[in-house]
Amino acid sequence: MLADRLEVSPRTVRRDIDHLRELGYRIAAVKGPDGGYRLDAGSELPPLLFDDDQAIALAVALQHATTAGGGVEEAAVRALTTVRQVLPARLRHRLDALRFTTLEQRVPDAPRTDPELLITLSTAVRARQVLRVDYAKPGADPEQDPLPPRRVEPHHLVASAGRWYLVAWDLDRGDWRIFRADRLVPRTPAGARFAPRGVPGDDVRAFVAARFKGSAVRDEWPCRGSVVLEAELERVRPFARAGAVTAAGDGRVRVEDGSWSWPALAASFARFDAPISEAEPAELREAFRQLAERATAAASNPRSK
Repeated sequence: MLADRLEVSPRTVRRDIDHLRELGYRIAAVKGPDGGYRLDAGSELPPLLFDDDQAIALAVALQHATTAGGGVEEAAVRALTTVRQVLPARLRHRLDALRFTTLEQRVPDAPRTDPELLITLSTAVRARQVLRVDYAKPGADPEQDPLPPRRVEPHHLVASAGRWYLVAWDLDRGDWRIFRADRLVPRTPAGARFAPRGVPGDDVRAFVAARFKGSAVRDEWPCRGSVVLEAELERVRPFARAGAVTAAGDGRVRVEDGSWSWPALAASFARFDAPISEAEPAELREAFRQLAERATAAASNPRSK
């Protein structure tokens, strides 16, 4: 019995159940030897009961959401204010003492995404329903150059760097596509249901990260190479980001890194402002040659005043 598990009397259990119902919780009672109490969903949000750690975790998550982007910042601020007001004094003091800055790379001036749009897309993902969507390309005028609606199977909704993306199978192109959610306008009604597909690699995080890096499937840069820099290890390592830095002797270091293109990789090595040698592979050396030609042309052709 519930009373035995709680180590209280049946009368206490009934009294507590009545009190919870007065607070707005919908609790159904089932009689009989297999009966008991069941908490049902209601039409209004009743008071929520959290332990101390859960309350702090909720507040921290809301505080993070106020700066993480994605179009829910204002709602997160209001929710955080509401949560703080109802916290006991001991937890409010702990929350007020907690201050942090989110070092998350965000796209400058990332557009706000309508939460209703996110709900619409997420609902279609969960229901596995085909969507017809208008998708605006950057710089295109939909009135001057109208495009037919795209037919897609929505599979995942992804948030990254303050923007929302829809990972979907494009039925017209027969391939996976990643759509900026703020450029999508779903048409109604939704289409037929579809059988779920697995994204390449069966890992949506790795798949999206790979596409952002210019790779087809793997979450890794398609162009990888190394150089030797005439610079001290302590000078290079703090600015190498994800690159690997190892000592090469005589005050030199070898740096291994990757990028979405060979010229971009060459430019990233050049940012250390140190003599470069032993570039590998040959594609990286060719990229350095191309950059050198462009730099020489830029230096010999100053902009006329």
